[in-house]
Amino acid sequence: MWKFEERIPVPEDFGTPLIGATPGSILDLELRFEAVHEGILVSGNVLVEVTGECSRCLETFEDDLEVDVQELFFYEEPPAEFLDQEEDQQRWVEHDSIDLEPVLRDAVVTALPFQPVCREDCEGLCSECGIHLADEPGHHHEVSDPRWAALQGFTGEEN
Repeated sequence: MWKFEERIPVPEDFGTPLIGATPGSILDLELRFEAVHEGILVSGNVLVEVTGECSRCLETFEDDLEVDVQELFFYEEPPAEFLDQEEDQQRWVEHDSIDLEPVLRDAVVTALPFQPVCREDCEGLCSECGIHLADEPGHHHEVSDPRWAALQGFTGEEN
């Protein structure tokens, strides 16, 4: 077993259109490489700072993301019980080295939220006028149902 702790720059495309790690920022790796019968088992965790756009209020925010990583890199053709997996999901030891970038990218990107929010209680924007609801807590609009508009004149009131 070999322990690996390193801080490396984040490569390109470590995210989605709404949230991701900024290229060139720091990716903290704490990994273990273990020799097993089938190959090399890589496990550990990754810490990265992500920047995103809130899906409710559209404000930019930053957050830390810690992701667990575990991947087996095969020395040779895998045993029959592993053959039912798709071929592109298999990782291989090539020329006594392994490529961690796709594994780290897959781990980080799949751990990102589908609809990121700046904070869990973010109220978002008003659907009528677009104002930030957090800035005006009692904000609302009097919206009458257009199907009842013809009856508004019967009571003598406007609404």
